[in-house]
Amino acid sequence: MSVLKEFREFAMRGNVIDLAVGVVIGGAFGTIVKSLVDDVIMPPIGLLIGNVDFANLFFVLKEGAKAAPYASVAAAKEAGAVTLNIGLFINALVSFTIIAFAIFMLIKTLNRLQRPAPAAPVEVTTKECGYCLSSIPLKATRCPHCTSQLG
Repeated sequence: MSVLKEFREFAMRGNVIDLAVGVVIGGAFGTIVKSLVDDVIMPPIGLLIGNVDFANLFFVLKEGAKAAPYASVAAAKEAGAVTLNIGLFINALVSFTIIAFAIFMLIKTLNRLQRPAPAAPVEVTTKECGYCLSSIPLKATRCPHCTSQLG
């Protein structure tokens, strides 16, 4: 029974729950960014370059059962061809860049919102001798450096 109790305490700690929420939100955010890249950013870029669909930009390394040309990566894989999928890599690279930048901006904003901890009050424990200007304890009645009587 103690193992179950320990597991429950572990699972209910704030850090584990925060991590689980972060993973779920991160997965959803990744899906949104993938759609942004595949459906919004890459089509205009492909149009500017000359109607290139990056998702289907690939090179055939070895032909499959059917002879080339293949209309898409899926068609090439269906035919058993071995392909080098440059377009999928470019899409993944753009997705990563967007996600990394969004996380950077989020962390930057969170750091700016954090207030610095208030400084602890400095306790004064010494005073200055009026004759030799050396630092001496507050309760001293005579300066240990110049032996002057303090008032």
